[in-house]
Amino acid sequence: MTEPLLTLDQVTKHFTLEGGFGRQEEGGIVRALDGVSFSINKGETFGLVGESGCGKSTLGLTILQLYRPTSGKVIFEGQDLAVLGDKALKPVRKRLQMIFQDPYASLDPRMTVGNIVQEPLDIHRVGNKAERKERLRELLEMVGLSDAYIDRYPHEFSGGQRQRIGIARAIAINPDLIICDEPVSALDVSIQVQILNLLEDLQKELNLTYLFIAHNLAVVAHISDRIGVMYLGKLIEMGTTAEVTDTPQHPYTQSLLSAVPEITKRRQKKRIQLEGDVPSPVNPPSGCYFHPRCPIAKPDCAEHEPQLKQNESGHRVACHYA
Repeated sequence: MTEPLLTLDQVTKHFTLEGGFGRQEEGGIVRALDGVSFSINKGETFGLVGESGCGKSTLGLTILQLYRPTSGKVIFEGQDLAVLGDKALKPVRKRLQMIFQDPYASLDPRMTVGNIVQEPLDIHRVGNKAERKERLRELLEMVGLSDAYIDRYPHEFSGGQRQRIGIARAIAINPDLIICDEPVSALDVSIQVQILNLLEDLQKELNLTYLFIAHNLAVVAHISDRIGVMYLGKLIEMGTTAEVTDTPQHPYTQSLLSAVPEITKRRQKKRIQLEGDVPSPVNPPSGCYFHPRCPIAKPDCAEHEPQLKQNESGHRVACHYA
């Protein structure tokens, strides 16, 4: 069996609150990530889903080492990135790229499309000036844009076109792993489908590996080979797309699936309404983090934290009564 391209081993990321006017949690700890472990194989798409604030984007930035993990290992092709210095990380970062959520904010409005897409080639000194210009035209064509756009600025494009520019920048230096941080959530539904199809085509053409982050389970299921479900900084369920969507085990995953509209069935499935709000990561509940909102919780759920256990098929769930 081949070694995974990326492995996370008990990764935590805590932020210290420094206080401020009116802030009561001064000196507290925000547990953004709390012992996350999973692997991604080369050429696959691993989807990560959960409510806003559960730590999905923080995880992506921690993999890139833009946030340094508080503890745990981020192993990329057998090398723990968490122990590398900035100089040693530079050649590794060439192989790890990111597509950002907001195509309006992720592109520098003072730079032309040509400068934006070519910037990674300049930073990593790929080829000579003529070769970079040729590569720039090739990249724009790959994402469905004309080279006539090279001298235009981001404000002249639609949201979908801007995201295509961001994708062109991400694939410019032939990365191995791309972290897609909610890449379609800011787009119209019709444009979302176009961008998802583009990502799938590029994956086949370039043998890319994706970590696809989203809060919409339907979108994640469309593009992913395997899915991990996060809640309050923890991974609570993980399996193949079919396992997680067809036979969800965790009550939280079941509630997410119940919120996905069904338009092909005559009778709508029953919506599972969760009570209360997501707890604060500064003061998470004891035991199972989900127990204050869980419809099947029992008294011992507040006392004992469930571990992510695997069944015979490889489907994993962290719940005492799943």
